[in-house]
Amino acid sequence: MTTTADERRVLDGVPTGLFIGGEWRAAGNGATAKVEDPSTGEVLTEVADASPADGMDALAAAHAAQPGIAAMPPRQRSEILYRAYQLLHERADDLALLMTLEMGKPLAEAKGEVVYASEFLRWFAEEAVRISGGYQVAPNGQTRFLTIRQPVGVCVFVTPWNFPLAMGTRKIAPAIAAGCASIIKPAPQTPLTMLAFAQVLADAGLPGGALNVLNATDAGAVMEPIIRDGRARKISFTGSTPVGKKLLEQAADKVLRSSLELGGNASFIVLDDADVDAAVEGAMVAKMRNMGEACTAANRFYVQRGVAEEFTAKLAARMGALKVGRGTEDGVNVGPLIDAKGRDKVTDLVADAVANGASVAVGGTAQDGPGYFYPPTVLTDVPADSRLNHEEIFGPVAPITVVDTADAALAAANATEFGLVNYVYTRDITEALRISENLESGMIGLNTGLVSNPAAPFGGVKESGLGREGGMVGIDEFLETKYVAIGYSG
Repeated sequence: MTTTADERRVLDGVPTGLFIGGEWRAAGNGATAKVEDPSTGEVLTEVADASPADGMDALAAAHAAQPGIAAMPPRQRSEILYRAYQLLHERADDLALLMTLEMGKPLAEAKGEVVYASEFLRWFAEEAVRISGGYQVAPNGQTRFLTIRQPVGVCVFVTPWNFPLAMGTRKIAPAIAAGCASIIKPAPQTPLTMLAFAQVLADAGLPGGALNVLNATDAGAVMEPIIRDGRARKISFTGSTPVGKKLLEQAADKVLRSSLELGGNASFIVLDDADVDAAVEGAMVAKMRNMGEACTAANRFYVQRGVAEEFTAKLAARMGALKVGRGTEDGVNVGPLIDAKGRDKVTDLVADAVANGASVAVGGTAQDGPGYFYPPTVLTDVPADSRLNHEEIFGPVAPITVVDTADAALAAANATEFGLVNYVYTRDITEALRISENLESGMIGLNTGLVSNPAAPFGGVKESGLGREGGMVGIDEFLETKYVAIGYSG
């Protein structure tokens, strides 16, 4: 267990200003914003709260830095990323504690995120030196084609609160690898982790202005002028679908390259021939990672009738045994939800399902006291038209619906405007491939509850987004292809 002194030391060590042009500074108008501990509701500290003028200063700094980082040798960019990777590991304990304090996840899970986040740095450090073009002979033999991969330019990043480090490194690392300067706006609930990471990159040797950090409570007022200005050439956003649509409309004004990782409504399918114990284990990962506050979280459980009773009983037992508490306490498995709004939404979704006929197998009632806690919950007999089956829960609630056939599960899984990820448990390889090919999502977890990996392409279809992050294609989002036609008379 950490001590109050540990917490104070870590909080006092975090820069709380705006990071613009390689320097820490107060907001131009002196404004600050409070950062809250979701486990107590108490204020941890205050950070600078950017104004639109600060946003334009950050854009000017990134624009000025762009030629330098674009011209920097790929090996040098690679080495900066690798030094940052090493520094993350050296500072892992403090970063994890900081993340737990502002976001709420258990300390062990926060340490896991630091490792996960660092792998984006290592992966794209390796990709930075592998950017290549091409040379070919035209079909008629009279011309030569030269293709060059070049950085897209200044990038604008907006990240969510649920993975405050990994969602940043997943965007910043490929940008640096490709030679793009950037501006990032972290979520107002969790700015501290990103501020600490900005210092990591500065210590790793990233030139001033190549990364600029804007904490802003009025995101629209600060970010929209940047997006519409024309000096930025790409936007990458992770968050809700409604906000993503609004940003896409703004990006259209200057035709910015856009990568959007938006909402999810993941199904978790368990067929009669599945290994039930393995399915329960996978469900715990897919549902309870980050207290269910993840776009990849299993949102709807479709279990075939032959194993439904066994799966439900085992899942309810596992969920009910989890310890809820402040993430810094020993043995805690489930921290608080991010804020009162998040807890109220989960409470309302569960109440709606129960009012319409669902039964509570475990949990189902928010606990009294400080903090935004909600207990792990399993519901059965969930009506098809329940809000739980149509809205992203973002909490530790597993609604189970019994189905008679694999095709019924497939149809239910696809009956949503979202298409980020789905999970399937079956031991029939032919059925596994058939279902995987017919599920309308960008990712499938086949007999696994975890799909996120820096070496794999992450992203969705339909209203879950555009583009992919991570993997070998992740750097492509930050590169333009230039074609040079060469006359040839040899």
